[in-house]
Amino acid sequence: MSDNQRKCPDCSPAREGWNRRDFLKTAGGAVVAAGTLPHWAVAADTPSAASSPETLVKVLYDKLDDKQKSAICFSWDHQDPKRGLLRTFVANNWNINDIELNSDFYTPEQKAIVREIFVGMVQPEWVAKFDKQLEDDAGGFGEDQSIAIFGKPGDGKFELVVTGRHMTMRCDGNSADHVAFGGPIFYGHAAGGNFDEAPDHPGNVFWHQALAANKLYEMLDGKQRKLALVEKLPREQDAGFRGTAGGFPGIPISELSADQAEHAQKVLQTLIEPYRQSDRDEALACIKAQGGLEKCSLAFYQQGDIGGDGVWDCWRLEGPAMVWYFRGAPHVHVWVNIADDPSVKLNA
Repeated sequence: MSDNQRKCPDCSPAREGWNRRDFLKTAGGAVVAAGTLPHWAVAADTPSAASSPETLVKVLYDKLDDKQKSAICFSWDHQDPKRGLLRTFVANNWNINDIELNSDFYTPEQKAIVREIFVGMVQPEWVAKFDKQLEDDAGGFGEDQSIAIFGKPGDGKFELVVTGRHMTMRCDGNSADHVAFGGPIFYGHAAGGNFDEAPDHPGNVFWHQALAANKLYEMLDGKQRKLALVEKLPREQDAGFRGTAGGFPGIPISELSADQAEHAQKVLQTLIEPYRQSDRDEALACIKAQGGLEKCSLAFYQQGDIGGDGVWDCWRLEGPAMVWYFRGAPHVHVWVNIADDPSVKLNA
């Protein structure tokens, strides 16, 4: 465990024994050269990377033996004694089970399939960026990460969940009703392994999202800025829906001028940019179902302003059934929860 992780209870590994081992060190003798991004070869009888992630989840499931399935596969509505509905749980650093992807529990072929599922869940230009985040935060893809499968792929609803430090991602093929991304997700980055990032967050792969939001703040007039700027941060895990009653902090998007509202749409596009097109489309459809972005509000927080430079590290886009909470202090944590129905509950 690094000193930086010890300083932050929210970033401490969910279990002991965290270390750095070569993921897929036995996968056909694959070598990861120093200073390069990792590459994983897929076994010859595995579908190509052009296959959808959901197709590959079915392939992975079929290649698991009974012992493996008993350890990482659960019913769709499996309840965990501590976490409740395990499929929908989210945290900024957790493992859905204690089986690391890079362990001997998985065969090299299975590990390669998991890698292809992950690659298929993000935009091609974002694979290297996520790899950088994982290298800085966990030692690389597969290090201190775990997966679980809910339901039976190919037979009704199913979902694969990937968890680890600064990452919760879901692959559900629209099995999860009413929600985008298969349920609440999380992403983050402590660039270069630095727990306390500098005001300009050098090397952080997600900081450009905050800069896009701050550009909108710069477009606001004095009265609008007074409304948009909030003193105190919400708690770290506050990503549940407030519903149609409103009362969202910050400035309502409906009160923006035409050019400001246009830029707000650009901010939203920047937020969904890392993910595959089907997840982008689903997120936008959910937002439209709750009245569109004009039903949302945008808040910037004085608390957490690193360096006191007025470039707001922490901000939040929120609507009746949407929370995109960018918490950039002391490093980047981002909570995402989007649905088409405010009654959907977050399990965090």
